[in-house]
Amino acid sequence: MKNRALVLSTALACTLALGGCGMVPGGSDQRTVRVWLMQNSVSEDFLNRFTEAFEDEHPDIELDVTFQEWTGIGKKVTEALAGKDTPEIIEVGNTQVAGYAESGGLRDLTLESVRDLGGDEWLPGLAEPGSVNGSQYGIPWYAANRVVIYNKELFAEAGIEEPPTTRAEWLEISEKLDTASQDGIYLAGQDWYTLAGFVWDEGGELAVEKGGEWEGALHSKAALRGMEFYRELQSHGDGPKDADEETPPQAQVFAKGRTAQMIAVPSAATVIEKANPELKGKLGFFPVPGKSAEAPGSVFIGGSDLIVPEKSKERAAAVEVVSALAGEEWQLELARTMNYVPNKTTLAGELEGAEGTSAMAAGAVRGRATPSSPQWAEVEVDNPIKPYMTAVLQGADPATAARSASDRITSALRP
Repeated sequence: MKNRALVLSTALACTLALGGCGMVPGGSDQRTVRVWLMQNSVSEDFLNRFTEAFEDEHPDIELDVTFQEWTGIGKKVTEALAGKDTPEIIEVGNTQVAGYAESGGLRDLTLESVRDLGGDEWLPGLAEPGSVNGSQYGIPWYAANRVVIYNKELFAEAGIEEPPTTRAEWLEISEKLDTASQDGIYLAGQDWYTLAGFVWDEGGELAVEKGGEWEGALHSKAALRGMEFYRELQSHGDGPKDADEETPPQAQVFAKGRTAQMIAVPSAATVIEKANPELKGKLGFFPVPGKSAEAPGSVFIGGSDLIVPEKSKERAAAVEVVSALAGEEWQLELARTMNYVPNKTTLAGELEGAEGTSAMAAGAVRGRATPSSPQWAEVEVDNPIKPYMTAVLQGADPATAARSASDRITSALRP
């Protein structure tokens, strides 16, 4: 939505001083940068502060921001990229960039990203999906990833003083916390994003590219080891084996007060505390543990990149706006306002004091995205990873079930 007060103020100033809005002091043409952001990505307060600061610093540029709904956004962006009246900047999911780049409608931002934005410090889980064939089309904006949310009171009752730092320790304490009256961990059987992290930790992949074609890779020995760890961890609680984390919503289960741990983005703590105010002050956070204490575990990282359509009218001005949004000052403002992870690994240390966000930022260093195939969205339409996980948890032969899932992934990736 547009900051109408600023727009009217700018328009009035132009009218009084210049007799119109075509020019600004100094003789430069007034440029309007139209920006599509996704609904709820930023607060109105953040948008107003950024707009005011940016337009003060760039009096020849006016921002026109519109919020878009996620539902149906793929078709809308594709049509905008091919149309004649295209916005200057579009926020897209980090895993969507490859599909849009394939259409040929995006500006190559490689020079800008390398020269001005410190691209060598970006989170890999945002930067890599935005890069296609060596060209950077998506500029990382913000990220979010899963952490472990735990009940400090239940940990204390079990004599556990510190969160685990390795997967072996994690299994040990989860088993200790799993009793007749409580779950050591609530982990639904089809939480495939969490499984992906375990697969990556073992050196496996969900899919790999060979000879220019993608194929499923869940049947590799490394990926099977990731599934085995998932099975062990999931056994220390009563999460359903045939449903994902939203069926039922795991935050509502945790809010009952008899679950020691769950894996979710930190904002789930707000949902938990709203459902059960008695848990306020009793929730803690730690990064998903890795195989050794030297680094946290791999996690799926979601978030957004900013793209500049090739057909937009004000591409140079758009790059200035993107540079500001992706720069250090507004990255930290966005992280503090919205509890996101900044786009650079070097900014994580600036978030001390925000326990959940700090844990998320620590884990984001090992964050990764789904395979960069433009067809990956087709895999998720009827996701074969979910029934594969359920089959293994219910006793099916892992190798056989994994091969079947891999074959279905391959089919989806080869239209």
